[in-house]
Formats: sequence, C-alpha cells, structure tokens
Amino acid sequence: MSDLPEKQVKRLRALISDAETNMAAAKELLMSILGEDDSIVTPSNSRENVTGKVVEGVFDGQKMAGPDGKEYPVPANYASKSKLVEGDILKLTIADDGSFIYKQIGPVERTQIIGTLQQHDGAYYVEANGKEYRILLASVTYFRINVGDQVTIIVPTDNPDASWAAVEAAL
Repeated sequence: MSDLPEKQVKRLRALISDAETNMAAAKELLMSILGEDDSIVTPSNSRENVTGKVVEGVFDGQKMAGPDGKEYPVPANYASKSKLVEGDILKLTIADDGSFIYKQIGPVERTQIIGTLQQHDGAYYVEANGKEYRILLASVTYFRINVGDQVTIIVPTDNPDASWAAVEAAL
C-alpha cells in the first residue's frame, strides 16, 4: 500500500504531460487555421488557374518570412508532410477567395542525421550530434513517435545555426 501515492503521482504526471501535448497540438492546429491576423488559412488542393496576390519568402521552421517583413503562417501539416527546413524558399498565393496556397520553390541543400526525441518547455526537440533541433508537433503525431524514440531528421546543410529540423522517419 505504501507505493499507492507514488503510483498516483506518476499517473498525475502522465496526465499533465498528455494535457500539455494536447494543448500544444490545439495551439498548433489553431495557428494553422488562423493566421496571425486571425484570417482563415485554407490550403487548397486545386493549384491550377488560381489568381491572387503572390508572395515569395523564406521558411523559418514554422512560418514564412516575406520580403515585406511580414510573417505568414505555414500550416504545420503541410510543413511536416513536405519536410520543409529552415531556409527553403516558398511561394504563397493568397487567392481571391482568401485561401492561402503554398508551394516550395527553392529547397536548400539537406543533410540527414539520426537523433533522439525529447520534450521540454511544451515543445518537441530531437537531440542529434550534441545539438537540439526543434520539430513540429504535427511530425510527432504523424510519425507516432514518443520521447526517447530514435528518428531521422533533415537539417539544412549550409546552416549550422539552424534551430528547426524536419522529421524524415521514425526508426
């Protein structure tokens, strides 16, 4: 009976960790739906014959920085599925109907490395080669990886200061 409080504490810690993960997922999903200006961001599968404003920019790991200094939210699922890394050049078409359509037009040179998934401060990281790289929650859920799992990540070859990585595969 003496280990009952210990089991309860362990269970409570697990519940809190799950709640933090769910909160981070909810925030990331909301960010992918609403831009910083609370306008709805809707990626479209129909890329043909779309008219609207075109902005090219650089992916920073989460968002696209435009030449005008504005930041444009990149849907986490798109960034994860497309395996975008810091420095990739994106083209954003803001269609006449308000939808945001992203296309990767200038991928940077990439390097694959193996690391271990970590979580702290409400975010996920992969520790590889003595450095921590932040990864998108969408990648964690898509690949169904858990803290402590080995993963292959993609980092920009020519940017040793990159703080973000894309997940290539769970090992």
